[in-house]
Amino acid sequence: MAAGAVIIGFSKTSFGGVAAIAVAVFAWGMPAKESTATVLLLLLVGDVVAVSRYRTVSWALLLRLLPSVLPGLALGALFMSVVDDVVMRRTIGGLLVVMVLLQLWQRRRRDSPHETAAMPALASADEASPQRLSPTPRWGRAVLTGGAAGFATMTANAAGPVMALYFLASRVDKARFIGTNAWFFFLVNLSKTPFTVGLGLYSPTNLTLVALLIPAVLLGTLAGVWVIGKVTQRQFEVVTITASGLASLALLLR
Repeated sequence: MAAGAVIIGFSKTSFGGVAAIAVAVFAWGMPAKESTATVLLLLLVGDVVAVSRYRTVSWALLLRLLPSVLPGLALGALFMSVVDDVVMRRTIGGLLVVMVLLQLWQRRRRDSPHETAAMPALASADEASPQRLSPTPRWGRAVLTGGAAGFATMTANAAGPVMALYFLASRVDKARFIGTNAWFFFLVNLSKTPFTVGLGLYSPTNLTLVALLIPAVLLGTLAGVWVIGKVTQRQFEVVTITASGLASLALLLR
């Protein structure tokens, strides 16, 4: 669990896709529904650090996305209220598989000659980028993205790749990519908390566990800040996609 908490913190200040590994670790080590509630609070700890550090934000993108997230959250909460723990664990595994496939598709798309020149590289959040933003994606795409992200994050805390696709399609520069992503998940995770409380997923046991794991999350955020300037996006994606795929298969086959 401590390793999963470190990964959560690391994902918040560096490459968000690696959080899928932590989702699988917690879902494997405790009841699946309770794991989503525990991970949510740990994610919020990392969110606070991320929004404090990365302040370059595209509010126009957020305003397009956030209204459609709420229906997705509500649908996810309804789903969680009617399924048992086995189905929930399989759902988390299945969603992680979908997220891995999205990451692979995103990687292939970025490797094409047409996309390579325009894609933002997440090498360092503190570097200024001269990259020009392209027109914001249409409302239809924003609605679909927000709804899918809301359901995925409510049921599996696994909306990172969905949002990465949306932000990359918006051609945001790397500083704005990280900052907007940080604020999106901070606001969404706050919105998820009442749904999670309403489902009765918090208990003295997992609240105590969260308190004990907060230092591990903070350690992970420091590691993420250091690593983000040391490795390339391409190198890290190989590890992230492989680890996420193995984690999702472990949940599906358990």
